[in-house]
Amino acid sequence: MRNILMMAAAAGLLSACADDSAAPANNDVETAAAALTPGEYELTAKVDQLRSTDNTTPATKAKVGADPATSRTCVGTSNKIDPAAFAEAGETCTPSESYMKDGRMSLQYKCSRKGEQLTQMADGDFTADSFTAQVRTYTYFSGTGDYELVRSVTAKRVGECAPKAA
Repeated sequence: MRNILMMAAAAGLLSACADDSAAPANNDVETAAAALTPGEYELTAKVDQLRSTDNTTPATKAKVGADPATSRTCVGTSNKIDPAAFAEAGETCTPSESYMKDGRMSLQYKCSRKGEQLTQMADGDFTADSFTAQVRTYTYFSGTGDYELVRSVTAKRVGECAPKAA
């Protein structure tokens, strides 16, 4: 019994003296940021799902399995992503309920295309110089072609924003 107690005491002393700072750092894990670093970001968007919500052909050029689309957007000091970054060609979007803080983003946009209504929601995470999001688009057309579109978007800061033309 005495030997068992001595071994337990020795093990306790050794664990108390262990240096946790010698543990290898995991540099692959990026930490959340309070805000995106202002600058130009390159976005890559891949169509994950597209389905008709009115049993007609969806009124979009987006196709599942197509090559990912790339675009660029500027993020200013206000920590806001331009709604055009997530819009399809010909859409005009304005932010509605949006949240972007401490590594989490939930962005909602009201959009229109040729007088028809769309809603876009981007939900994801960000670090100081990148973000990933799942972007869902829902349409509410007066005619046919309503659809739900789901895209995976990744973005990485690539430099400073180009100066605006005078």
